[in-house]
Amino acid sequence: MGLGTLFCYLCSRSNVNNDMIRRQLQDVIESRMFAGKAIVVIGARQVGKSTLFNMVLEGRKEPVLRLNSDEPEVQELLTAMTTQALKSMIGQNKILVIDEAQRVENIGMTLKRITDNFPEVQLLVTGSSSFELQNKLNEPLTGRKFEYHLFPLSTGELLNAQGLLSVKQTLESRLIFGSYPDIFNHQEDAKDLLYNLSSSYLYKDLLNLESVRRPALLGKLLTALALQVTSEVSYNELAQTVGTDNKTVEKYIDLLEKCYIVFKLNGFSRNLRTELKRAKKFYFYDNGIRNAILQNFAPLALRQDVGALWENFFISERIKANQYGCRYVNGYFWRTNQRQEIDYIEECDGQFSIFEMKWNPKRANNQFPNTFLTTYDVKEKTIITPENWLEWVK
Repeated sequence: MGLGTLFCYLCSRSNVNNDMIRRQLQDVIESRMFAGKAIVVIGARQVGKSTLFNMVLEGRKEPVLRLNSDEPEVQELLTAMTTQALKSMIGQNKILVIDEAQRVENIGMTLKRITDNFPEVQLLVTGSSSFELQNKLNEPLTGRKFEYHLFPLSTGELLNAQGLLSVKQTLESRLIFGSYPDIFNHQEDAKDLLYNLSSSYLYKDLLNLESVRRPALLGKLLTALALQVTSEVSYNELAQTVGTDNKTVEKYIDLLEKCYIVFKLNGFSRNLRTELKRAKKFYFYDNGIRNAILQNFAPLALRQDVGALWENFFISERIKANQYGCRYVNGYFWRTNQRQEIDYIEECDGQFSIFEMKWNPKRANNQFPNTFLTTYDVKEKTIITPENWLEWVK
């Protein structure tokens, strides 16, 4: 494809709606502009990566060139461009935005060539899932990039944009429909949007991988994970449930994690023989995706899984808050053979913060297993309810 044809596929910089929610990464990215490195934002599709860059660029005077790598012609063009061709393409533009760059073969080498040969050009790159799946960036851009993970809307972002009252009023909606920006901003169409997102678009890159040969199996596995969210599971149990082998289940779950659809908590085990060492729990980054997979958007008053929704929601929000706040912790759950358990543990510098999630405050108590309290250095212990959760996820 020639350069003239390329311009049919360029995305012009769009105007940003003044009502759009400001993302917590915006200030960070703005502070990194023109520091001599590519800025890479990764995250699931539809979390707002392109919109974030639009907001960063709003009001800037530098000329911008934007390429959408979902277009086959752009993929072909960027696969093996020479330095001279890149120079002709970039022209007088000082900012180059490449969306969904994981779709381009050898994109890492192309981005390396741009950062090395055009230091006056700020490279902004978005990518979902297979950035990490295919290791296209890590080696070529070592030392040449700032990389950030963007999640669905966080509680901190909503607090800053809409205030405390709105955050409290929308809690039930977020437990059911989640926090993807488009869903949050179009509640009247939330079901249709979530069904469309969860049916295939969210897994678009994953389904293109040669290693995913059984899309139907992927759907069964997602359903099994959604049904057992917050519960201990094993690969063997999941394999029996969906009708495959352990290795396939482990591989598919690894891909789902790298697509930022689910995440895993391992069982904490260190000093006690009774601690379960191989236990795992899987959570969804977004409640809405989980409920769409199960096709269940019933209100909380009619549900049997409110406790699981609450636990999944809080832990995912806590992960967002930790990452955006640059708090580096290891997350676990804990259980013993005697069925003593703790929902969520964070380890930081050898100290532990432990949490129990209770949707009904009347059922909450301050009892944590003495076995854990006397064995480990517990910094803080908290029962998380709808009355106090906000102070832990700002």
